[in-house]
Amino acid sequence: MPRRAVTTLVFCLMAPSFAPPVSAEEVDCANASSTAEINFCAEKDFDAADKALNSAYEAALARIRTRDLEKPYDAQSFEEAMRSAQRAWVAFRDADCKDLTAQEWAGGSGTSAAVLGCMTDKTIARTKELKERFGDR
Repeated sequence: MPRRAVTTLVFCLMAPSFAPPVSAEEVDCANASSTAEINFCAEKDFDAADKALNSAYEAALARIRTRDLEKPYDAQSFEEAMRSAQRAWVAFRDADCKDLTAQEWAGGSGTSAAVLGCMTDKTIARTKELKERFGDR
């Protein structure tokens, strides 16, 4: 192994990480200021929104399963339509946020937070929509 490669390898192994570790205990999301903190908080927000969406989606499916009509408006057909619509919605959200928003930011340091913010906003809106359409009436 050439001497330069060995020196580089040793330096990389011994060099301290320049990014401070980010953990829930260390980050005040109301006052996040570094890119790592902002991304951490954006991911935390998205995870919470995604969890709420999954709960609303499961509740919608449970309500749909109680439908007692003849084909093609029976519970099974309704559930298949719901699953298809949700898959299409996820594909739209991901394309709009992960692809289009990332292009708008041109890979800058705010790209991750912008993508996660987009996904969070759309996920919150979809959760609200599912609750309004399929919640208790």
